[in-house]
Amino acid sequence: MTDRNAIPPLAEARWLWRRLYVFLASFALWRLLASAVERTEPAQLPRVAAGLMTLLALTLVLYLVAPTAQQLVAVLAHVRLRLAEGGTR
Repeated sequence: MTDRNAIPPLAEARWLWRRLYVFLASFALWRLLASAVERTEPAQLPRVAAGLMTLLALTLVLYLVAPTAQQLVAVLAHVRLRLAEGGTR
């Protein structure tokens, strides 16, 4: 017997590739930061570290708020229909 009031899991939670991309990109940026720390002159280190942390933050924000490919296609299809309607009037 299934519970009709149960909330189905979100599709995002099952999307392996998006999570894998973010994990790999985060790991690569972390390694890049570690390498930069070892090779950068002390005077330039804050600037390099800030840039890499900004890239990491951007990646994480995009993971959390960016639309899925399916949502982007739906939005583009809707915009295309709206533009077509506007051109015929």
